[in-house]
Amino acid sequence: MSREDFEELVSSALDQVPTDLIQVMDNVAVFVEEEPDPKGPELMGLYEGTPLTERGEWYAGVLPDRISIYMGPILRRCEEPEEVVHEVAVTVVHEIAHHFGIDDHRLHELGWV
Repeated sequence: MSREDFEELVSSALDQVPTDLIQVMDNVAVFVEEEPDPKGPELMGLYEGTPLTERGEWYAGVLPDRISIYMGPILRRCEEPEEVVHEVAVTVVHEIAHHFGIDDHRLHELGWV
């Protein structure tokens, strides 16, 4: 799969997030990256920043939070194009959930493994 096609999948996944959630996302940018840090685990995605639930009056003038979706690990995990579509959608939701302060434990309870 080309990078352009993969970026389209990420864009489509973002388009499927309910508008009311997108409207309350604040100071966050989404990027497609080839690979995660080679020194760490092979992640599908990563949220870096301060979740909305932890922001206070002190939160001003900071760089945007960052959601990275990693193309390499997702493509290696998936054998069929339909699997890639599904994994991208799940990864996008997973990382957006972290922006809203939802941790991995709660995501697993909700079925967003």
